[in-house]
Amino acid sequence: MFLHDIIIAGFGGQGILSSGRLLAYAGMLDNKEVSFLPSYGPEMRGGTANCMVVISGEPIASPVLNSCDALIVMNNPSLEKFESWLRPGGVLITDSSLVHKKAKRTDIKVFEIPATQLASDAGNKTYSSIILLGKLIKETGCIEVESFEKALYSVLPKKKHHMIPEEMAIFKVGADY
Repeated sequence: MFLHDIIIAGFGGQGILSSGRLLAYAGMLDNKEVSFLPSYGPEMRGGTANCMVVISGEPIASPVLNSCDALIVMNNPSLEKFESWLRPGGVLITDSSLVHKKAKRTDIKVFEIPATQLASDAGNKTYSSIILLGKLIKETGCIEVESFEKALYSVLPKKKHHMIPEEMAIFKVGADY
């Protein structure tokens, strides 16, 4: 059965909810069943934010997760909160530019990527979440890369479409890291 339960977590303003929306949209383009459940604190930008994304070959019973196969974290509080939610053998991807704590578990695959630094070096800090999604998609196969690129064109406003080739290049940096 094709099923991917994914949590993306960090601070508001880091592209957490946009990342989840892109994954869900790409999953639809792959003709999968999807759910997207955003959650954020009342202060939004700078407050905590996370989203739960389910991509499945079967109907999805609930968008609410209490465990996951894959976890992207972009701050220390998110690692503390969600590391225990990962199932054994799951994939943890951290932005090591911002997450200075180490995973405590040894039964998961951990990828520490300095995404914010890599994005900054590339000239646009907003690309950090794209770098992490690149690694997620390569490691899990949750969606097709081509669907991700199509989702960028569908989800992003037309005035940002000129950035998509650059985003796909930085996506590859994350996938290959």
